Amino acid sequence: MLPRIAQPAGIFGGMSSVSPPSENRGNQPHWPASTAQPKAAYIHIPFCRAHCGYCNFSVLAGRDDLGPTFLEALHRELESTVISPPLESIFIGGGTPTHLGASWLDDCLTVLEKHLPRSAHCEVTVESNPLDLAADVLTVLAAHQVNRLSLGVQSFNDQKLRILERDHTAAEASQAIERAAKLLPQISIDLIFGAPGETLSTWRSDLTCATSLPLTHVSTYGLTYEKGAAFYGRLQRGMLKQLPEEDELTLYQTAREHFQGPRWEQYEISNFAVRGFRCRHNQSYWHGRGWYAFGPGAARYIAGVREVNHRSTTTYIKRMMSAVSPVAERECLTIHEAFRERIAFGLRMLDGVELVELVDEFGESQLAIFWPILERLKEMGCLEISESRIRLTDYGIPISDAVLSEILSVAAPK
Repeated sequence: MLPRIAQPAGIFGGMSSVSPPSENRGNQPHWPASTAQPKAAYIHIPFCRAHCGYCNFSVLAGRDDLGPTFLEALHRELESTVISPPLESIFIGGGTPTHLGASWLDDCLTVLEKHLPRSAHCEVTVESNPLDLAADVLTVLAAHQVNRLSLGVQSFNDQKLRILERDHTAAEASQAIERAAKLLPQISIDLIFGAPGETLSTWRSDLTCATSLPLTHVSTYGLTYEKGAAFYGRLQRGMLKQLPEEDELTLYQTAREHFQGPRWEQYEISNFAVRGFRCRHNQSYWHGRGWYAFGPGAARYIAGVREVNHRSTTTYIKRMMSAVSPVAERECLTIHEAFRERIAFGLRMLDGVELVELVDEFGESQLAIFWPILERLKEMGCLEISESRIRLTDYGIPISDAVLSEILSVAAPK
């Protein structure tokens, strides 16, 4: 999450040079077909070697014994869903899907292949940690046509890795990337900036290391202190000191500058890719296309309905073994709510949102409701609005949290 910078005040108002949409053309809003027949699926594998202090995901450390039972539970959940048409992206995340070793991973991928039909050019991503990438694990990934690996590297600085409670060294991370790139065509890593005591020099070194390795994608995230994570409690007790927002902003802007050039591009607020290697799966989220999801804590979005499975792995297993739904939360979005999320999340993409797509998916009446706030954000210098597209400006990108919060706060008309 990017640092929250105060918005400029006193410059709301004014007319956009782009004509606002008409509210009287009679367009009837409807659910886009892409949300009713998703072409993306996420599978959550909860097992981890350890629970890092900054993590508040649904993960389970020290219970590797549950691996076989969990796989049976996942198999039963997958059996309950008929998927059509074939998927264009599959993301197997966690947790650490590779943590339980090559044999278990082979069984898991076999189960997934049975129930998740793939298109001819399906993007198949598996998350991993550097220490898991033994030769037999890489062989299993390649054998199952996994074509994208996402590594939780976080840093190439040993001291910073210790602060973040990672279990690998910088050298081990680099070696894992080199090994994986010999078998898999796409390698992505996560990097964290804003660790306690981090300097600009440390962050620049991380970025330089990343672009010197055979990577196709890098995601950069500012360290956050989420409730439920160990770091949050330590921050409250004064055991950790958060970097000032202006320092975090400097680190973020440094990453943006580092990835400029003919080979790399920034295509989303937190994501950079070698040209031609954007993550297709994550674009399903940002474009609101709908997706299936399986496993503990997994959240799906289909035909305007969002469901979230129970976060506890043991509860998830018990429910599936007892033929009880794993769903813990269910929300039916209104057309207004779906449109609001569609435009806010779409603006995370630096290409922005196409106005024609919005109107085709939801009708002009929904766009008309949001037009005043879009104009205001344009006048503030946060948005660029053309006849065909809305997108964040260079000024709006670093303060995107605040910009998108404005859009998400728009209430439905009474």
